[in-house]
Amino acid sequence: MTESVSHVEQQVQARIAAARARIQAAKERRDSLAQARKRGLAHRHARKLRNLAESDRRAAERMPDEP
Repeated sequence: MTESVSHVEQQVQARIAAARARIQAAKERRDSLAQARKRGLAHRHARKLRNLAESDRRAAERMPDEP
């Protein structure tokens, strides 16, 4: 025996499906931002290390060699 679903139940199901879709989209957006944040952090750390190495090299060039 098949029961017909009322109009109200259909609307409720549609709202639930829409809410699930919004939740999934927000999760994907957060994951994407987290990945971008990690990449950016790695790039900033690498740049900082390059800058430190460059400043050390420049400082060594400025200092006269001591015998």
